[in-house]
Amino acid sequence: MFEHFSLAPPDAILGLNAVYEKDPRAGKLNLTVGVFKDDEGKTPILPSVKLAEAKIFQEQKSKGYLPIEGGRDFIDQVNRLVLGDGFEMARVATAHTPGGTGALRAGADTLSKLLPGARFWVSNPTWANHNAVFQAAGFETLSYRYLNAAKTGLDFDGMLGQLSQEGRQGDVVCLHACCHNPTGIDPTVSQWQEISDLLAKKKMLPFVDFAYQGFGDGLLEDAKPISVLMQQHPELVICASFSKNFGLYSERVGALIMVSESAGPTEAVLSQVRTAIRCNYSNPPRHGEAIVATILSDPALSSQWRTEVDQMRSRIHTMRSALIQGMQARGRDFGFLADQKGMFSYTGLNPMQADWLRNEKGIYIVGTGRINVAGLTSTSMDAVCDAIAHASAV
Repeated sequence: MFEHFSLAPPDAILGLNAVYEKDPRAGKLNLTVGVFKDDEGKTPILPSVKLAEAKIFQEQKSKGYLPIEGGRDFIDQVNRLVLGDGFEMARVATAHTPGGTGALRAGADTLSKLLPGARFWVSNPTWANHNAVFQAAGFETLSYRYLNAAKTGLDFDGMLGQLSQEGRQGDVVCLHACCHNPTGIDPTVSQWQEISDLLAKKKMLPFVDFAYQGFGDGLLEDAKPISVLMQQHPELVICASFSKNFGLYSERVGALIMVSESAGPTEAVLSQVRTAIRCNYSNPPRHGEAIVATILSDPALSSQWRTEVDQMRSRIHTMRSALIQGMQARGRDFGFLADQKGMFSYTGLNPMQADWLRNEKGIYIVGTGRINVAGLTSTSMDAVCDAIAHASAV
């Protein structure tokens, strides 16, 4: 039977990464996959993570299965990090998932049983895997306008206009809480209020992808859109990832957080989440969860980790500013990048120019012009700016 299988197309981003790995050129640079890198071009293990692992190694007594939704300490710590200490946690059903992607799929699987006929709205553009995940859960996916015509800012009026005209009661709207992937362009707080107003009026469910907490303006600041939504939406779904802000890419640590209007439905909601998880990956891995719980529950480790998040955010900001300045020195105005946040930026380069950068210079970017700003280094900056300036003339 397998002889009838056709070759599936490569992933838009990971496929490029595979090509990069085979590229023999010494000066090649990978700005595609969304991983944080230090100024040496390496993805580091955070010192706080190393300390937490040492503590876990000394104290852990079992490798037995975790509950389907994960351990209680992890859940309590994550709820406080995402929702804040003062939130009514009795309204919250939370499960540890394998990364943010696992949270997206477990959340979509849960909703697909509870919201028959609902449609999933995603931004245009959005993370390359959103449509596939939601469609695999059985949803029809639609896209709402997000980028302006110049691809340098938010088409806010277009976004609200389309959702207002075409959205239906019961539809689910995927929103990026901060550091929009792939553009780095976020709504302002006042714009978030208007988004919340519209979705509440239309009775559409916010489904928040929260993959980059701490990489925009700060851990607390980046959660502000969620608190804005909470004011008008008694029900909310949040998919959190700890790959970036803890540097735990390979440990696959995420969380699905489903908030109900009151404490009454919480156990029923959690039971449905458990059912969705049980027939997928059964229960979550232990080690990454233990790292997050250990750091967040230890005041000294938590303080150190928060400083490390600040340092990672500062490095990203420094690289983005250096890119703007470098392009300005070459007669190119990239000032629009200054309003973008997080690891990603839309450069305005087209697919042909992206291909030229890869083929001629060994600089790998996504065909849409998206780059991982965290992949830039002080030593590679001049070469990248020279190449982009050249590509802009192609």
